[in-house]
Amino acid sequence: MKSDKVPSRPLGGVRVLDFSTLLPGPFATLLLAEAGAEVIKIEREAGGDELRMGTPRVGSASINFGLLNAGKRSIAIDLKSAESRKRLLPLLREADVIVEQFRPGVMDRLGLGYGDVRRVNPKAIYCSISGYSADGPSAQVAGHDLTYMADAGVLSLATAPGSQPAIPPVLVADIGGGAMPAVVNILLALLHRNNTGQGSRISVSITDNLFAWPYAAVPKGVALGTWPVPGGERLTGGSARYQIYRTKDERYIAAAPLEERFWQVFCDCIALAPELRNDANNVGATRDAVAEIIASRDSAHWQAAFSGKDACATLVRTMQEAAEDPQFSRLFSRQVSQDGVLFPALATPVAPQFRSAAAQAAPPLGEGNVILGE
Repeated sequence: MKSDKVPSRPLGGVRVLDFSTLLPGPFATLLLAEAGAEVIKIEREAGGDELRMGTPRVGSASINFGLLNAGKRSIAIDLKSAESRKRLLPLLREADVIVEQFRPGVMDRLGLGYGDVRRVNPKAIYCSISGYSADGPSAQVAGHDLTYMADAGVLSLATAPGSQPAIPPVLVADIGGGAMPAVVNILLALLHRNNTGQGSRISVSITDNLFAWPYAAVPKGVALGTWPVPGGERLTGGSARYQIYRTKDERYIAAAPLEERFWQVFCDCIALAPELRNDANNVGATRDAVAEIIASRDSAHWQAAFSGKDACATLVRTMQEAAEDPQFSRLFSRQVSQDGVLFPALATPVAPQFRSAAAQAAPPLGEGNVILGE
């Protein structure tokens, strides 16, 4: 069933069966598809991936579905039907990678668990993504990005004492705790198989992987019992050198001159008094003084003051301002098509030389059922 063509991209010739939905699994398999893998998305007969039904829509599905599933195939099948599952057997025998994102135990009950697959395909790499480790006490708990970050303690770290935690604007748990670790371990498993001929069982716990993000706070707390104070650590608001300051025109400056050489440049740019530059003497006094100075002038003044200087300070831009800046606008030159409509592709971390420059199409539901002989 696989193409006999000579692979032109790093994962050319690799077949992936993707049983996942929504974000973590589909984002992971998108990266594999961009690197040349053949990704076949296994969807429900009725409606397919829930993300198809979201908004805003482009053609028959949401734009989010198109962004995450460009370049993939789609098989629509009833996984609860034993007869339907039998039709997947030829694909399971040939698959290089299987990705699933159900709660632990669901694939086993369907007869599609790792043990079932291994009996027909011992070289398969089987990757399960879940909110919590499969053998932990929270294994069956439902959740989403916000609750995963809350459970892992990450949500508290940038909160000022006595203040309500803010909803993060990026999906760190789903992408950083789920999708990215899945891709890394799948690639490692492929390399391991090349060296040993053996398949692998990979279990990706989103919440477990979140503990790598506050990389200094957690080991310090576990080893020394000195746990971070919300909003009070060097990188979470406790330092004048790593802070967000309000300007006179209600914009904000993000300042991160942590190293002494950058700090002195920053202090020169804002004309901070010499006696306040040694912020170790009184962090609060220095932070308040910097805040007062930044608040005295508008954002255009500070943009000009920091321009061309190694001050590690910049305007907090809107998403529109950032996307339209020449530094980043180039990231949106690639395109995705869905039902014949073209729109910019996701700016993924796959290096340009490893992916196709041509527009990739998101699959209509069930278009790949021809693979099963239908």
